[in-house]
Amino acid sequence: MNNMADSDANIISEKYTTLAPLLDERARRLWAATEARAIGWGGISRVSEATGLSRITIRTGLDELHSTPDEHPERVRKLGGGRNALADHDPKLLDALETLVDPATRGDPMSPLRWTSKSADKLARELAASGHPVSERTVNRLLHALGYSLQSNRKTVEGKDHPDRDAQFRHINRRVMAFQRRGQPVVSVDTKKKEHVGNYRNSGREWEPEGRPRQVKSKDFPDKKLGKVIPYGVYDPTDNTGWVGVGIDHDTAEFAVETLRRWWRRMGIRAYPGASELLIMADGGGSNGTRSRLWKWELQGLADEIGLKISVCHFPPGTSKWNKIEHRMFCHITENWRGRPLVSREVVVNLIGHTTTKQGLSIHSELDTTTYPLGQKVTDEQMDSLHIRKDKFHDEWNYTITPIPKL
Repeated sequence: MNNMADSDANIISEKYTTLAPLLDERARRLWAATEARAIGWGGISRVSEATGLSRITIRTGLDELHSTPDEHPERVRKLGGGRNALADHDPKLLDALETLVDPATRGDPMSPLRWTSKSADKLARELAASGHPVSERTVNRLLHALGYSLQSNRKTVEGKDHPDRDAQFRHINRRVMAFQRRGQPVVSVDTKKKEHVGNYRNSGREWEPEGRPRQVKSKDFPDKKLGKVIPYGVYDPTDNTGWVGVGIDHDTAEFAVETLRRWWRRMGIRAYPGASELLIMADGGGSNGTRSRLWKWELQGLADEIGLKISVCHFPPGTSKWNKIEHRMFCHITENWRGRPLVSREVVVNLIGHTTTKQGLSIHSELDTTTYPLGQKVTDEQMDSLHIRKDKFHDEWNYTITPIPKL
C-alpha cells in the first residue's frame, strides 16, 4: 500500500511539474482539486504533499468544482501576486536544510530519488534552532522541491549493521568537509553494474513512433564477440562532475586505479592544479575493497606517479548503496539509457558521456580496452614497502598512502 501511495505521489508530482508553468493560479487549484477528488479519501493531503500547494488552496478548488460558474466569477491573481516564497526572505534556508539532511542521506542506486531518515518535524526544530524558523509543512514542501521523498523500508541491507556504522559515516563526512575547505579534491568511486553489449532488451521506455517498438533479441544469451562492459566511475561531489572508464576485461584493482589515473590526468589536475592530497570514498568490497592488497599496491604506484597523498575512507559493510556516486551519477546514467539496447561499446560510451542533469552534472566517458588479468598476487615484502599510515579509528577502513621519495 505504501509503495502504491509513493507511486501515485510521484506521478502527481511529475504532472504538476509539467503543467504548472502553463496554468494560471485558478487553473492550478482546479487541476489539483480534480486530482484530489479522483483519489478520494486522503486525496487533499496527498496532492498537497506532492505539489507543495496548501490544503486550503485545494479545498477552495473543490468548492469551485462543486459550485456553479456564477458563484465564482473569473478572478485570477496577476503573475507574481501573493506572498513571496519563504526562500526569498531567507536565502540561506535551502542550504541549511540540505546541510542537515545530507549526512543522513539514503539512496537507491538505480533511482534518482533521494530520501532522508530525519522527520520533517525534527528538521523544522533543528532549522528553527539555527535561526531559520519554518513549519513542518514548509519543510515537507522544500524537501519535495529539493528532490527528496519519504519512502518505506526495503530489504536491501547486504549484511548485519556494524556497530560503528554511523560513526564511520560521521568520520567520512568530517574528512570530506575538511578536504573541501582546503580546496583539495574528493572523489567517490565504484563499479557500476556490468552490462551485456548487443541488441538486448533494456528496461524502461522511450518515445518511438506509435506501433513501431524497437525490435530486440528474444533471448539474452551473451554475445561472444561483444561480451560485457564494466563501467567504473569516479565522481567529484564538489564539482558535480564524473569520469567513467568502460572496461571490457575484468573488474580488478588495477583497472580501478587506472580509471582514477585517467580521471586525474584528464579532469582532476585541471580542476585542482594546486592539489597536494586526494580523498577517495569507496565501498568495502569489490575491486576497491578493504582486503584487496592489489588496491593498496596500485594506489601506492598512483601516489608516486602524481605526487599526491591519497587518503581512503571505506563505507562500512552493508552500506555500499549509500555511496554518493550511486545516487548522484550512476542512477542518472541508468535513466539516460533506459529503453535503449546497448548495441555496441561506442553506444555505451556515448550514452554515459551525454548524461546530464538539471543540477549541472557532466560526465566524460572513455573505452578502456586494456587487459587486466585476474589472480595477481602482492607479496608480504611488497606490502611492507608501502608508505601507508593507518588511522586510529578503524584502520582497516581509513588510511593514507604517501608518495615514496625519489632517490
